[in-house]
Amino acid sequence: MIVPGFCKIEGFVKIHNPITGEVLVDKKNAIHYENISIAMAQTLSDRTALQGGGWIYSMAFGNGGSSVDPTGVITYLPPNTTGQNADLYNETYAKVVDDNSAANSDPSNNKMQVLHTSGKPYTDILVTCLLDYGEPAGQQAFDNSTNFNGEYVFDELGLKCWNGEAPLRLITHVIFHPVQKSLNRQIQIDYTLRIQTLTNLSVA
Repeated sequence: MIVPGFCKIEGFVKIHNPITGEVLVDKKNAIHYENISIAMAQTLSDRTALQGGGWIYSMAFGNGGSSVDPTGVITYLPPNTTGQNADLYNETYAKVVDDNSAANSDPSNNKMQVLHTSGKPYTDILVTCLLDYGEPAGQQAFDNSTNFNGEYVFDELGLKCWNGEAPLRLITHVIFHPVQKSLNRQIQIDYTLRIQTLTNLSVA
């Protein structure tokens, strides 16, 4: 069967130290298709004011996506991509990445860019988020924690859309090995959402 104009969405997450260049995580993420379809429909139809939102607003971080046994073996939970109220397993921190929002305290480092090459059937939304040396408040001094359940030992993150009221709507979720945020290093997240139109896609 030929499905003209089929739309595909992919997500790619890179977590790295912008000073040293060390890459901590580089992988694909899971898409919450129901919630992202709502967000896209609200935005394309200009229903954002009437129905509460649709645009990407924040990046959320949590520590409930995995567990580490005494031998160091990591067990990963599946991403949460079902149900409109889906959320991170245990959100412990979040930053506003909507650089048009007055709530964004550092829009030069926490922002979104739309990237498109003429003639290509896809467009990227690049969401950049910087966790600076002093944030989050209460983090440990050095990245040598043996407590993988620490509040700022992150193993999950997701993008959330403005919903007009709390809670925000989760549209992506990625689970990864524990990464500690501490005072001695910056961490930058480059989160790419690729929206691609596939013309004449063959489906069995």
